[in-house]
Amino acid sequence: MSAIDFQNSEKKFPKKQTKPNVLKALIASDVLYRRFFETSKEGILIMDAETGEIVEINPFLIDLLGFVKKRIIGKIIWEIGCFKNIVADQNGFFDLQKNGTIRNDDLLLITDKDQPIHVELISNTFLVNKKKVIQWNIRDITKRKQDETERLIYEARMHTLVQAIPDLIWLKDKDGVYLSCNIMFERYFGAKEAEIIGKTDYDFLDRGMADSFREHDIKAMNAGKPTSNVEWVTFSDDGHRAFLDTIKTPMFDANGFLIGVLGVGRDFTAFNLGREKELQANVRDITIKEQELIVVKKQLVFQNEEKENRAAELIIANKELAFQDEEKENRAAELIIADEELAFQNEEKENRAAELIIANKELAFQNKEKENRAAELIIADEELAFQNEEKENRAAELIIANKELVFQNEEKEKRAAELIIANTELAFQNEEKENRAAELIIANSELAFQNEEKENRAAELIIANKELVFQNEEKEKRAAELIIANTELAFQNEEKENRAAELIIANKELAFQNKEKEKRAAELIIANKELVFQNDEKEKRAAELSIANSELIFQNKEKEKRAAELIIAKENAEESDKLKTAFLQNMSHEIRTPLNGIIGFSSLLNDEDINKEEIKEFTTIIIQSGKRLIEIVNNVLDISKIQTGQIEIKRTPILINSIFLDLFTFFSPITNAKNIRLSFHNYNDESRTIYSDETKLNQILTNLINNAVKFTKSGNIDYGFEIKDDFIQFYVKDTGIGIEEELHDRIFDRFIQAEQTMTKNYEGAGLGLAISKGLVELLGGKIWVKSDINKGTTFFFTLPYKLVKVGSQRQMNHIDVPVKQAHGKVLVAEDDWTSFRYLNRILSKSDITVIHVENGAQAVEKVKTTPDIDLIMMDIRMPVMDGIEATKLIKQIRPDLPIIAQTAYAFEDEKNKILSIGCDEYLAKPLEYDKLNALLSKYLQ
Repeated sequence: MSAIDFQNSEKKFPKKQTKPNVLKALIASDVLYRRFFETSKEGILIMDAETGEIVEINPFLIDLLGFVKKRIIGKIIWEIGCFKNIVADQNGFFDLQKNGTIRNDDLLLITDKDQPIHVELISNTFLVNKKKVIQWNIRDITKRKQDETERLIYEARMHTLVQAIPDLIWLKDKDGVYLSCNIMFERYFGAKEAEIIGKTDYDFLDRGMADSFREHDIKAMNAGKPTSNVEWVTFSDDGHRAFLDTIKTPMFDANGFLIGVLGVGRDFTAFNLGREKELQANVRDITIKEQELIVVKKQLVFQNEEKENRAAELIIANKELAFQDEEKENRAAELIIADEELAFQNEEKENRAAELIIANKELAFQNKEKENRAAELIIADEELAFQNEEKENRAAELIIANKELVFQNEEKEKRAAELIIANTELAFQNEEKENRAAELIIANSELAFQNEEKENRAAELIIANKELVFQNEEKEKRAAELIIANTELAFQNEEKENRAAELIIANKELAFQNKEKEKRAAELIIANKELVFQNDEKEKRAAELSIANSELIFQNKEKEKRAAELIIAKENAEESDKLKTAFLQNMSHEIRTPLNGIIGFSSLLNDEDINKEEIKEFTTIIIQSGKRLIEIVNNVLDISKIQTGQIEIKRTPILINSIFLDLFTFFSPITNAKNIRLSFHNYNDESRTIYSDETKLNQILTNLINNAVKFTKSGNIDYGFEIKDDFIQFYVKDTGIGIEEELHDRIFDRFIQAEQTMTKNYEGAGLGLAISKGLVELLGGKIWVKSDINKGTTFFFTLPYKLVKVGSQRQMNHIDVPVKQAHGKVLVAEDDWTSFRYLNRILSKSDITVIHVENGAQAVEKVKTTPDIDLIMMDIRMPVMDGIEATKLIKQIRPDLPIIAQTAYAFEDEKNKILSIGCDEYLAKPLEYDKLNALLSKYLQ
């Protein structure tokens, strides 16, 4: 089925050709379209464009509207009540025909069950078998509208809450840029929030004040925890001055990365003025009450000692401050160096980026050059191959020529040797010939002389004849020799001429060969030079190619690393952002839910028509909500202490069966209410004792069992232990919803739950398992999970096991002594009026006289003037003098006077510190009625 232009649909058809023909054409048009039509998760309605008659509707739309299909098919669209907002009447249908298409992003429809729903709607016109039809696509957006409405309400409530707080509240990023603030902060700057966001302190304050604020921001961020300072500030809106106690808290994302600073400034002006007035009143009292002069002098001596101590502490503090200033300067210098190094690194990074760009361009050029060189190299290789072949041919020819030349040289040398011999012999023969010629000349001369002498010396003829015979013989010999020599000389001359001719030919050939050899040598030198040059170029190109390839490989690896790091960083950032958003939404939900119970049911207690049963029910809900809120705060504090390494392990002998019994007693009412069978297994080993931290072990098991209760609707929860070598292995098993396998490792991370949506059905901040993991690892063990979806989950954890022998099992006895049995005089040192009212209400139920003071100095004074005080309830954080200093002074005056510290400082190290200065007991706020009742009974019996 395809969309068409309306110009192709001007021909009118009779109205009688309605549903059957159109439906038949629709069904026959496309099987794939029919499958899409039947299975689509959007509503689809098809109507005749001529008559407005509904010819088909898909199952999703039928379910959405709650109609029966046969009640809709064949009806005119404006006759169906739920579609009256789409086409109210025939005139509206004519407008639809005229416009051709309708789109509405938010349309309200009423279902057959009078249920309003919001939908997105779009219509399109088609031709089916030359018949125009209109298809409506309808998407249900009711859930999205509800979510959007809830989000707007949540944002409005949060904004209203922040704006209604009388303290100054602001939020900056780590660079000091304002992200948000409330109305009180607007008054301080004299500007609206929109004018403040995106700016810094330097845009509103003088540089000295801005530097001071920035210094405190950096101090809080460096400390990684809340820091406080007091300061006088002037409000820009009306010029009044205020004494602020400012707390700045660093904010971190889910991965622990710093994202900014939250500031809260509380106005203590009235309190500060009250302190001054109180000090003046004390001075007047000292003047009027001379009888207290001795006490005052002692106190003055004590104060002087304290002053000296304070002076010594101030000197130490100044030294520490100087050291901190030096450290600060060092840190500032390091920061400057780090900034310079960062700037240098950024420049280097930019240079590297520029070099990388240049390198890439150069690499591209080199690649082109490489391709050109490769092409040239191919040509050069071909030419070199040709030259090598030619060279080999020339070498072969040269070898042959050299062999021939060697042969010729050898022949030449032979011929030369022979020629030398022949020349030598010829020279000898010439010399002999000359000698013979000379001798012949001499002989002829002598013959002539002899003839003349013969004629003259006839007497000498015999001698001459003999001599002549001899000479003739010699002459014959010489003639024979001369003939031989002449013959030989002729032969030698012929040979010489032949040799000379051969030598000329050899010389010509040698000269030609020498020229050829010189040419070949020159060509060979040129070829060798060219070959050397080509080899050098080839080696250079190969080296450049190797370097370029190495650099390219390095760059590709770096690029891949950067890409991988970028992908990981992006995924981490996205995951961190999702976790942060989910955590903030979750924490907002988890905090607001019990607050809603506390505030809501507290307000219901003011109703005039409330009865006792409702009061009991409402107060129970308020107490449960308060405990839940405390649990959330404790979890956040625990995970913070685990991360910062502030957890202190105290190992003592622990009777496992006793802990199991306590847990069973605690969780039984909860599991019974949810129809869950709770059980534990100690394998008939009720005396098994381990050496570990009992509080931490109890907290781990409580978190795991609480987690099992939370995610188990019904079924069983079982916990127990078994000994494995040097470890004891605990387990908590449930039959709950289970955990997907890919989440088995991640659920131990902070803020992670098996279900991360805003619409989840399970309470909790997602910190329990992260706390359990941190505590198990601190105790020297490990924790893991095995789980199947919809079958259940089992958590295992191990702890080091060392056999501890204990005489008998600890009995769990619950002491419940009624407050009515207590009597006496109790001094309550508490500056918070609400906390005092709570204590006073409890104490007033019995025969107890309550004395109230608002600071530590007044408490010390009351102890001095009232010797029959039986017990002190001491708050720790109070103005003028805190509870710690007051306790030290009171213990000097009355060492036997019991003091119960009641404070909001809930950390273990704070508890140890408080008990070490002399307090006899410790109660963390909010005070638990039963514990307070037991302590009152203990000290006021």
